[in-house]
Amino acid sequence: MHLTRIMEKETDLEIFTNKPLEEGFVKEKLRLYRWAIEDYINKDRRFLTALKPLEVELDAPGIVREMAQAAKKANVGPMSSVAGSIAGFLGRDLLKIGFRDVIIENGGDIFLKTTKTLTVGIYSGRSKLWERLGLKIKPSDTPLGLCTSSGTIGHSLSFGSADSVVVLSKNAALADAVATATCNMVNSKQEMQKALDFARSIKGVLAVVIILKNNLLSWGRVKFVSR
Repeated sequence: MHLTRIMEKETDLEIFTNKPLEEGFVKEKLRLYRWAIEDYINKDRRFLTALKPLEVELDAPGIVREMAQAAKKANVGPMSSVAGSIAGFLGRDLLKIGFRDVIIENGGDIFLKTTKTLTVGIYSGRSKLWERLGLKIKPSDTPLGLCTSSGTIGHSLSFGSADSVVVLSKNAALADAVATATCNMVNSKQEMQKALDFARSIKGVLAVVIILKNNLLSWGRVKFVSR
């Protein structure tokens, strides 16, 4: 696999592909998506700051509409899905031009399409119990969005204290938004089941993993492996 790292303002991408990548193509697409989001924020500042779903204009750019739709399903603000959305849009762009294996990691949020079985590590935070835990991803599961939210690491706003919430969905924007929303709901062991039930109730969510210290709950198409 070929690794390409691309940075553009706050976006920091690691891209793995089955053949060498034309960086200029990705940078151009990334700038277009970032410009579309930034331009919409200039028109409606609420898109940046809202903590609840926000209706957007019918003629808004595709990435803005997808972010808003994902946020509505998860009942969070649209920027909760920005990293997953960018990874998903870029991933689809690369598949369209002939790449067979594409993994795009954007701040813990991943789009992946693979022709080989992969193991994806899970960040387990304060607990050493889960530090070697991984998820087995089969080619038939992909393309897939695999997004992680944490209340104990990173700069993203979180109202919860889960060490890790991982959500799998065919739509990376939805996986990102639901991971954020689910993480927000977990501040104690007693809240984990309610948060899991919330995530699994959302159409399009394929699997959920919640880690809080030494406690783990999961649901859906999850195959755990040691790495």
